[in-house]
Amino acid sequence: MKKIWQKPSVQFIAKTLFYTVILVLLVYIYSYSQTGGAHFIYNEF
Repeated sequence: MKKIWQKPSVQFIAKTLFYTVILVLLVYIYSYSQTGGAHFIYNEF
């Protein structure tokens, strides 16, 4: 396992997947908190 992790390409792919998952979770949480909220700023005018 350590031999595989020493390769830069494996580290790059693992880090990319890790940060992509975090980004997707943050976008999901942000969109979930906006339910029922006004999506258009001038909705009442």
